[in-house]
Amino acid sequence: MRTKKNADLALARLHRLFASQVLVGSDRVEEYQSDDSGVRGAPLDAVVLAESGQDIQKTLKIAAETNVPITPRAGGSGRTGGAVPLEGGILLSTRGMNQIVDIDRREGIVVVEPGVILETLHDAVEAEGWFYPPDPNSASICCLAGNVAENAAGPRAFKYGATRDYVLGMETYLPGGEHFFSGRRTKKGVTGYDTTALLVGSEGTLAAFGNITLRLIPKPETVVTLLILFSNMRDASDAVQKIIEAQLTPRCIEFLDSKTLAILRDAGSPLDRNAHALLLVEVDGSEQECERQCELVGNLSTEACALSVLVAQSASQREKLWSSRRTMSVAIRSLARHKLSEDVVVPRTQLGALLQFVETVEESFGIVALAYGHAGDGNLHVNFLWNHAEEKVQVEKAIEALFRRTIELGGTLSGEHGIGILKAPYLPLEQSPAHIALQRRLKTAFDPTNIMNPGKIFPQRGHGSC
Repeated sequence: MRTKKNADLALARLHRLFASQVLVGSDRVEEYQSDDSGVRGAPLDAVVLAESGQDIQKTLKIAAETNVPITPRAGGSGRTGGAVPLEGGILLSTRGMNQIVDIDRREGIVVVEPGVILETLHDAVEAEGWFYPPDPNSASICCLAGNVAENAAGPRAFKYGATRDYVLGMETYLPGGEHFFSGRRTKKGVTGYDTTALLVGSEGTLAAFGNITLRLIPKPETVVTLLILFSNMRDASDAVQKIIEAQLTPRCIEFLDSKTLAILRDAGSPLDRNAHALLLVEVDGSEQECERQCELVGNLSTEACALSVLVAQSASQREKLWSSRRTMSVAIRSLARHKLSEDVVVPRTQLGALLQFVETVEESFGIVALAYGHAGDGNLHVNFLWNHAEEKVQVEKAIEALFRRTIELGGTLSGEHGIGILKAPYLPLEQSPAHIALQRRLKTAFDPTNIMNPGKIFPQRGHGSC
């Protein structure tokens, strides 16, 4: 049973071990009670600022022995509440463990501490002629441990895949302090169960991560970005299908709808007023291959009635095209007092049908919804905006309707944000009771007393099997 006595005992032991690495008091721990989802957790007893794997191990041991909940946290940039301490207790921050331990140029491997910022990793390996493809738009603030915990992806996932495709292994710390290395440093390996793949995307519910071993690929020689405008979403969707059916593999195919284009225009972007959909397509490879792909993408887009096809002529032009896309979420946030972003995925052939649903949300539910995202892999970010508390009921109805429509179209509830707190009530829409029960048993095998990031992924109450 969890009591104040348990918490006081844990806090006393933490102070003896870590001294100034322990934060207590509402003013010092407040920033750790939420993440980028905006969900606020229960009051924390303490925050431990880990500086080493031993710090992680000792903190988990104390949490288990005193039966106090513990929540791992890296950058806190998650969108579904994965790093929110739902039951309070101890928050274990690995943000300060931010060193790149090794870049093995011969094997194409990098070892990083859990708090390394993704953008820092990108810059470091590219300076060595290597490439780490996963690129969530929070790259300038998100940490590698969080990327692994959420199986983060981003625009380049269409060609290169998500974080799971690059994790070779990690130092793994279980509740109670048990420690082992899960995975390998070799390109191939099928020894035992693939616990590494299970841990990637586990959202901090099974273990905490220390050093992470990632595989790299050679850095592409050339990158070219195209901005393509359409008069409607149907033509843009048609262009995406034509590109894929032609067996082209751009590293990104990003989509923005008419409402997001209006936001860009308000921010000063001189986009054609006749455009109501936009594709941002990026290709990479040799200079000759990029030239060939650009020509084909341009021709196929023209066949799909594109209004215009613009090819960036320099690195600065490329960055200018991408900067608006990267800041889109922040720009949208300024349009209303409240915003929720849901990332859902449907088969690419159903992308048009999902976009049609988004267009009906305002009429059906009386709230604003707009969409942008990764058209290449069918992953859309649907944003719901509202200003008044009484509108929240309609927002929840619209979100459930979006999830139901996504499943009807053969899709999935999350492409890269995870389940966390916000999507947990809806898990039974996609997964059967037997499937959920199996995952609960796996959780128990790793975490018998349910102290590790409790309350995440699985539905607690409310929607049930809705």
